[in-house]
Amino acid sequence: MPGRGMQQGMVGIGGRRERERRRAGIVLGVVLLVASAGYAVSQLVRGGLGPADTAGLLGLPLGAAGLVAAVAALRRPVQGTDAELVRQWAATLAVQVQETEGKLRRQLLGRDTRRIDLHYTLRPVPGRAAEAPGAGRTFRDPGGPGVDPDIAGFFRATRPRRLVIAGAPGSGKTVLALELVLALAADRADTDPVPVRIPMAQWDTAHTLPELLKDHLTQALDWPAEMAERLVAHGMVLPVLDGLDEMDPPRADGTPDPDAPRARAAVQHLNAYQKGLEAGSLVLTSRVANYDALLTHEPLVDAALVVIAPVASEPALTYLRDRCRDPARWQPLLDHLQAHPSCVHARALSTPWRLGLTATVYRYHGEPADLLTLHDTDALDRHLLARYIPAAVEPAAGDPAPPTYGPTQVHRWLHHLTGHLTGTGATAYRTTDLTVHGLWPLAGPGRVRAADALLTFCTISAVLPAAWLTPDPGEVAASVLALAVACGLAAALALSPSRLDWQKRHTPGVRGPFLLGLVVNPVLATFVGVAAGLAVGAAIAAAGHPAAALVAGTVVSWVAGLGAGFRFSVAAGLRGAAPTTAVVPPVALRDDTVYGLVYAVSTGLFGGLAVGGTVALVLEPSTGLVVGAATAVASGQASGLSAARRYLVFLLCSRRRLPFRLGRFLDWACSAGLMRYSGPAYQFRHAELQHWIAAHPDPVVTP
Repeated sequence: MPGRGMQQGMVGIGGRRERERRRAGIVLGVVLLVASAGYAVSQLVRGGLGPADTAGLLGLPLGAAGLVAAVAALRRPVQGTDAELVRQWAATLAVQVQETEGKLRRQLLGRDTRRIDLHYTLRPVPGRAAEAPGAGRTFRDPGGPGVDPDIAGFFRATRPRRLVIAGAPGSGKTVLALELVLALAADRADTDPVPVRIPMAQWDTAHTLPELLKDHLTQALDWPAEMAERLVAHGMVLPVLDGLDEMDPPRADGTPDPDAPRARAAVQHLNAYQKGLEAGSLVLTSRVANYDALLTHEPLVDAALVVIAPVASEPALTYLRDRCRDPARWQPLLDHLQAHPSCVHARALSTPWRLGLTATVYRYHGEPADLLTLHDTDALDRHLLARYIPAAVEPAAGDPAPPTYGPTQVHRWLHHLTGHLTGTGATAYRTTDLTVHGLWPLAGPGRVRAADALLTFCTISAVLPAAWLTPDPGEVAASVLALAVACGLAAALALSPSRLDWQKRHTPGVRGPFLLGLVVNPVLATFVGVAAGLAVGAAIAAAGHPAAALVAGTVVSWVAGLGAGFRFSVAAGLRGAAPTTAVVPPVALRDDTVYGLVYAVSTGLFGGLAVGGTVALVLEPSTGLVVGAATAVASGQASGLSAARRYLVFLLCSRRRLPFRLGRFLDWACSAGLMRYSGPAYQFRHAELQHWIAAHPDPVVTP
């Protein structure tokens, strides 16, 4: 039966249908705006209109914009008391966590449901430590004596609730943390914090832990910034920080760096994390060697340290027997491991990672007994990792139309992507996250910027042929070219085009979304409109057209003001209620594109109407139409599509090194067990796999 958290998690949820309805409303609003603008433009092209008629036509799309903005503002949800809201949001967050972490657990398990029950023991540490049971396991044993608690029971018995999960590489630290997160999220009271797992490699330690939590909720789980801040402030988020060892590179000999500046800074933040006068609850995972190296410099105080034990011989044999499909092929290896439980092969196959590797590599082909010819752990790792991608690429029975990726292609594509994770790309430090919008430096920063500038220039220049339909084609063409060149240079000089951050496009401190939509937005829109109208009117009057100055200034005021109001209000409507699902990369890319198009169309439409309408009033309609179209394309690209455009340029520049449908490939890699989702980013399934692929540009040919 679902736990209390799942039952209560539906309280306050808007539901996927509600979010889809909001998106459909936005699309319909944009269609209405485009249709009304198209009608106005068609009438302007016919000509013969006076200034008053022109202003009336421009009022049609402006009226449509006002309607859309009002509806968007009115669709904001009604809020209750602060305490009730935070509890409802926490219930929603718990459902999200179960969804996203359950999906990750399935990806880590691969095409099987067999799980290993890990055991761990409490290890004394110098200084202040938390009180905790002496040992525990992953799952509760229904038929056993019940001496050792499961991971959720172990954590609840820890005082204060600060737990460090350590172990050897591949020992199952992330898996154990996942099981803890899922167990706590599924069985929680209204006032219990929701566990949220965060990869530590993405932590910019210039920010505190509460700031990291808020950023993760907004970026990875799609929470509005104000809601995320209140969840964190009320102590409703339990940080589960995964991978302290991944924050700093090792020393030249491969051993952990005891200085580890980023890891030490992170531990300092954790020691400063408090709830009232007590140490704040948290969970931390790390390789045991890395954590030991930090103990003398920066230990985590008031925490219990548990170390995951190697998988015992009998559970390891049970796991392999359950995973093998052809017992005859596996029997020689299984017999040897059972007869020699302390041999080098049994010790090597005592981690969940190597057991999973072995089961995958020999799932359909090969002789598992070949492992017996290898006499050390490094040789066994090389043997298994060299065969892992070919085994993962092979489709399983029943896979629906799998993509036809060859193992050599897959290896080389993944190797190229590892170049983004070394601290030489978009970030100054090592990371584990691959975010598609940030991959563009891989294709060569200068090359991508030049191609981005060329694409921008060509897009705006597409309206050039229409210049020859105007009375003065030379001047109009020169104006369009000047605009195209300026926008192209701006695109080239943009070091990192930003994605739309819908959480940060709102006035801070405004608590009432209803007032934000109906009071603040018109005030801001009026200010923008009046300022733009005065500036344009004054410029036209100074140029010697006083008769047109008043009409043009009025038109620009209406267009700019309602355009700004439309953008503010639609953004407020999009902000909406608490999300119902986690943000995974395909959804993040789709939403960025959709919302970018909304911003681009609205900005381009209003910018084109303002500039084109002004030129039409001062000069004549056909000239205004051409200049307005160029302005619309330029302002639309700059406002909402800069990141999507650069991603497209990156794909075009990477045709020989990456598949053009990169997102589809990465999604397939997740389903094949090579990658995994991490919020809106991708990660390699395991650090050992990432390091192997990074060190080998081409597949390793083995006998």
